[in-house]
Amino acid sequence: MKVIARKSLSFILLALAFFIFFLALFGLGTYAHFLPDLARKETIVNNNDTGLILLDDQGNYFFKFYEAKNRKYVKLSQVSDYVKKAAIAVEDKEFYDHRGFSLKAVARSILLNIQKSTLTYGGSTITQQLVKNSLLTAERSLVRKYQELILAREIEARYKKDEILEMYINSVYFGEGAFGIEEASEIYFGKSSKDLNLSESSYLIGLLPSPSKFSPYSGDRKLSKKRQEFVLENMKIEKFITQEDIDRALSSELTFKTNPENLDLIAPHFALMVRDKLIEEYGEEQVIRSGFKVKTTLNRQWQKMAEEILARNIALLHRNGASNGAVVVMDPKTGDIKVMVGSVDWNNESFGKVNMALVPRQPGSAFKPIVYGTAFEERLITSATVLPDVPSTFRIEDCRFNCLYSPRDYDGKFRGNVLVRRALANSLNIPAVHVMKKVGVSRVLSKAKYLGISTLGDESNYGLSLVLGAGEVSLVEMVDVYASFANEGEYQHYKFIDEIIDKKGKHIYLEKDEARRVWSQEVAFLISSILSDVQARAEIFGNALNIPIPAAVKTGTTTSYRDAWTIGYSPSLVIGVWVGNNNNRAMDNVAGSLGAAPIWRELMEAYHSGLPRQNFTPPPRIVQIPLCSSAGKEFFIAGTEPRTNCFVNLTGKKASGSADIKFDKDEFRNRSGENSGKNSKDNDGNDGLELN
Repeated sequence: MKVIARKSLSFILLALAFFIFFLALFGLGTYAHFLPDLARKETIVNNNDTGLILLDDQGNYFFKFYEAKNRKYVKLSQVSDYVKKAAIAVEDKEFYDHRGFSLKAVARSILLNIQKSTLTYGGSTITQQLVKNSLLTAERSLVRKYQELILAREIEARYKKDEILEMYINSVYFGEGAFGIEEASEIYFGKSSKDLNLSESSYLIGLLPSPSKFSPYSGDRKLSKKRQEFVLENMKIEKFITQEDIDRALSSELTFKTNPENLDLIAPHFALMVRDKLIEEYGEEQVIRSGFKVKTTLNRQWQKMAEEILARNIALLHRNGASNGAVVVMDPKTGDIKVMVGSVDWNNESFGKVNMALVPRQPGSAFKPIVYGTAFEERLITSATVLPDVPSTFRIEDCRFNCLYSPRDYDGKFRGNVLVRRALANSLNIPAVHVMKKVGVSRVLSKAKYLGISTLGDESNYGLSLVLGAGEVSLVEMVDVYASFANEGEYQHYKFIDEIIDKKGKHIYLEKDEARRVWSQEVAFLISSILSDVQARAEIFGNALNIPIPAAVKTGTTTSYRDAWTIGYSPSLVIGVWVGNNNNRAMDNVAGSLGAAPIWRELMEAYHSGLPRQNFTPPPRIVQIPLCSSAGKEFFIAGTEPRTNCFVNLTGKKASGSADIKFDKDEFRNRSGENSGKNSKDNDGNDGLELN
């Protein structure tokens, strides 16, 4: 046993000796590699600020973030004393006591990492942050942490404390393209850093953890104010200032310089979406100094075209109370976003920076295809389903007051019994609510979420009016839903990044979602067939939605004309347009067909001029059967077609060889005025005229 113990001890000592040798060797290698960078302060400060470059789908540059355009190196003696004290108070209270790193902070960091099973907590001193920002990547690993400690110790050996603090405040990123305190002071307050007061100094230092989140221009001012308060409280704890100083600082109003991003930019909302995705994947600290070149999916020529067409049309709609709009163009086969216009004017101070392509709004009738598609998929309706467009009243479940819901069509008319094609193509509300009741709110919500809609809440928040667009959804996610119809039932989550190339030329690919089937080919075709039927929709829309190529299209209008939507597609392209006001102000009779449709139509025609003409082709399991009366032929999923060709004459009378036509008396008693105004029963029976 003693021999085994001695051998075990020898092995442990040998392993320990090898580990120490490895650490020493690795440390020497790190030292030798970074020695040239450590020799000059300017090299340390100016390193690793290469910016983030965005390229379009052809590999051409169109946007750059984090570019140090006007960096000015200033001596510590030329910087406001408040800046120095604020930085020490929140970033490194023991700065003047440690020798590069704090053993206490490192131990605390290791303990937290063990508890959380991550490498998230840094415990970094100002010296370590300088190393991390200027010499190393923001990769989180034990090896990189060891390098950080070695280099921090070497910097402490080479430079005085005030020199290190000077390099730090000249190298950190403050957002809006500002590297270093002098450039930040100029960009945010239009003054030199030596003239910053306590309020301004604490505000700027408060930006450091996440400049994009706390920026007064592109971020959240409420959050940045809380960060300022946090900085001031820490300054008081360190006895740098008094409570009276804090009160004066918080009571003084900060005067910011004019937004530096009021420029003629290409696709700024799209660019911000790309940047935010990278920050989500890699962390802002790494992205800021990454030197990434990102090839995106943007078609720059199409983008410029969309911006011009949107601006021109919104200008015409100003007299009708419309001030803003958004456009999304997507390739349905890949999910690539080719165009994203988030607002009509990026430079508009009141609403220009908000990306309305991402903001949830009520879609109106643009939501109907999801409900009809679900009903087709569940075999709850077929193309032979006759729906009632008659006065109908529904009881709202779990309701105590105002429990009756009586939908009306857009024009206030009633058309009697209508086929599904006529009902959906003309966007008739009453038949749609009957289909919704048949499908059920729960099933529709489940399907919508499966289709990528992330903004709809719990089932208890919605009723039958969900089919008319009562839930809030974003334009980009709705375009993605319509792309699944265009792509023959396959859903590809939208994307905007093709590849990332780091500053060493290494290609990095983000994980791409695999396409998944969300509709059968047959259901996707039926929806596309109905939405592209120019004759079927002429009753309501005339030729307002017609273009010279096969295209499926659906409009949406919300209560009081607060939102106007048009989303449509060919097999090769999907375009969605929203028109409205950011503050939800009602427009003057601007329906989807009048406000958004002209923009959609102009874009569809312009983009398809260079694309091959494609039709919506019936898949093998679709059959076409002639109907009696004047209804022509109709498409059916094989196995769901009626037993006879002439199955109903749409007059409510039984046609020869057809199934019996039955109404649920309680559900439809308002047709004849019987018991008008009384509560209708909630019945799971037949809501319309269903042919077997």
